[in-house]
Amino acid sequence: MMDTDVLIVGAGPVGLALAIELASGGQRCVVVERHDRVGYAPRAKTTNVRTRELFRRWGIADRLAEQSPFGVDYPSHVVFATRLAGYELARFSNAFNCNPARDERYAEHAQWIPQYRVEEVLRARAAELSGVQIRFNTELESFREDPDGRLTATLRTQGVGVGQVRARYLVGADGARSTVRHELGIRMEGVSPLSQNYNIIFRAPGLEQQHQLGPAAMYWLLNPEVPAVACPMDSDGKWSFGCRALADASRDPADLIRRAMGLDIEPEILSRDEWVAHQLIATSYRQGNVFLAGDACHLHPPFGGYGMNMGIGDALDLGWKLCAVLGGWGGPRLLDSYEAERRQVHRRVIDEAVANHASGVAELSMADIEKAGSQGDAVRRQVAANILSHKHREFHSLNVVLGCGYAASPILPRDTSGMTTLPPYDEDVARVGYRAPHLWLGEGTAVGESLFDHFDKHGYTLLIVDPLADEDARQILQAARLFGLPLHALTPNAALLAQKYDTRLVLIRPDQHVAWRGNEAAQAIAVLPLIAGRDKADGQ
Repeated sequence: MMDTDVLIVGAGPVGLALAIELASGGQRCVVVERHDRVGYAPRAKTTNVRTRELFRRWGIADRLAEQSPFGVDYPSHVVFATRLAGYELARFSNAFNCNPARDERYAEHAQWIPQYRVEEVLRARAAELSGVQIRFNTELESFREDPDGRLTATLRTQGVGVGQVRARYLVGADGARSTVRHELGIRMEGVSPLSQNYNIIFRAPGLEQQHQLGPAAMYWLLNPEVPAVACPMDSDGKWSFGCRALADASRDPADLIRRAMGLDIEPEILSRDEWVAHQLIATSYRQGNVFLAGDACHLHPPFGGYGMNMGIGDALDLGWKLCAVLGGWGGPRLLDSYEAERRQVHRRVIDEAVANHASGVAELSMADIEKAGSQGDAVRRQVAANILSHKHREFHSLNVVLGCGYAASPILPRDTSGMTTLPPYDEDVARVGYRAPHLWLGEGTAVGESLFDHFDKHGYTLLIVDPLADEDARQILQAARLFGLPLHALTPNAALLAQKYDTRLVLIRPDQHVAWRGNEAAQAIAVLPLIAGRDKADGQ
């Protein structure tokens, strides 16, 4: 019988990110995974700006950059063409904000990198933390919540047998076919299927030199025969290839690739599978002390690169709140707020992904798109105009990546402006519920140069915008100390601080979201019980 604070089912990016957050906050966790996580064919290839900021928070952003198969300078272009050997139609540069050049809006650029390499970085970091135990080839068989509120889980490990784990909390980060969700009897609601799709991973060394479109992160191939999307994955000639499922399921995958690309190549097929695009969200994310995260509670088309990134965001939100409760300073409303906050993010992102899915390669193509001469040229001009009109939001989506805030939350006050719903995202304005506006404090981008580097990772930060607010800050810090809320003061020397944080004082949560902003100590002291997730009486 093992004993731990949190049992995490699933050692994909979500489960590993949650383990890192928990262990970094001093809590113990056991991660179990039914597979060995080697040799599988994940589809995620974009680690977005916000996720890379979280990697920076965990001290592993540089490690991820080092794992980039083509280097972080590889151009993240998205090229639309009839075939690799056909007509170029349109292109988007710096898709997903992967350019490593310093940007004032965020601390880390996005990165084009296959999911299995992301997992390697997360797994290595988790293995370094003394509070984490990872058990591969281990499957959850059942669990029960005991009268004392603790959970007892039965696990089966290949070649070892059956054992049990006792835990305060259990988190199902075990994907679309979640065992945890099934055991809880929680339903998924929404629309399914949106489409049937076919995915192939293949190897073709030198393929990038056999066409004239130049290096890119994605090639959208619009043709009437096999419309598809092809992406280079790794430096060993590994590519992914995706298209809608065909009526003839036995069709040779190598032939599909050749026809879509218009190239006479002999690809080595590494894996192939059919998958379904969904628009689904769980009816509940929690039952007692058991939670769901990632694909276990939300599923959407992979258009826009949101899936893995949104799941890692779940891990941060749930992780810091579990740390607070296990650490003794967080009240029960913190855990109640997990679903309240994340569900509104999931709904917005799912809507974006579904909108992107509606303009896929098949929908964007037109008759005569490959026809030579003036008639074909006119068609291709029209297709190019449609691409630029409909796909810009998919590849330049910073408003969604950084702008998903928490309007309705049991642990947030209304903004001091009196708004009850969140306004449109503005990276230059601090708003309660939103990620804090980013600022560089120095000339470079190294650790310490970003304002975010100085926020408390396991407590709240009192950002002192007005240098003359020292007495107010002293009163707030003293009240937090008496209340048992971890809080440290930060007075950065930054010219734009007052412009972006337009009140004298701001409280920042461990997840870098604004918890409160105002001008008077009494106002801040009054919200301490709320943002700690407990009534005032609980802290006295």
